[in-house]
Amino acid sequence: MTTSEKSLRVCDKGHKYYKSSDCPTCPTCEAGRTPKSGFLSLLSTPARRALENNGITSLQELSNFSEKEILKFHGMGPASLPKLRDALKEEGLSFNN
Repeated sequence: MTTSEKSLRVCDKGHKYYKSSDCPTCPTCEAGRTPKSGFLSLLSTPARRALENNGITSLQELSNFSEKEILKFHGMGPASLPKLRDALKEEGLSFNN
């Protein structure tokens, strides 16, 4: 098994962190952006960012998309779908077919 080299990075706010991937996201900044409530708080950080980067910040907006469309977003995986389905159902909504 090979190990990836981690390089020291500094974000725009001065936080220092190590990353082995090309992902530019600062873990310290990202931790401060994590919602404490709402359906986005149920998701992993990549899945939450996938929705936010596609302009989806409410269940009403989410209901305009099909599951297939959501899964095409970079960072969204199948493990997030049950959480999203349940959140939509609680509000009387569902994915678009």
